[in-house]
Amino acid sequence: MQFHPNELFLLYNPKSNTGKQTKAIACSINSHINEVDTLHEKLGPTYWKEVMNLLGMAPQDLLDESHPEYKQKVANNTFTMNGWLDVVMHNPQLLKAPIAIYNGKAVLCCTPTDLFKLSMRDKSEKALPHLRK
Repeated sequence: MQFHPNELFLLYNPKSNTGKQTKAIACSINSHINEVDTLHEKLGPTYWKEVMNLLGMAPQDLLDESHPEYKQKVANNTFTMNGWLDVVMHNPQLLKAPIAIYNGKAVLCCTPTDLFKLSMRDKSEKALPHLRK
């Protein structure tokens, strides 16, 4: 799976407050956003596996254990990696937060401001001398 380096990919639930707030911040900091509504767009296991690799997280770490459906569908079950990917793929409503991907990095946005953990400045853009570290 390839992500365009200048494009911010936002995987989120547009009905959630965190999703709406994260999208608003994303729109204010980057004009090239590829929004993926996880509730209505089915993403395959290869896509989710790549997202997990970028995040450096296991699929079960992305799930909201307080969600009412979590106990019914996930709790007290043992899954293989493919099983966890199927859970995420078929139950995107269980994701605990939006996921932002930019320039080869990904972050789970538990708060909308977590989006700032991704450097939005283009690598070809030079920092002004007084802003350099």
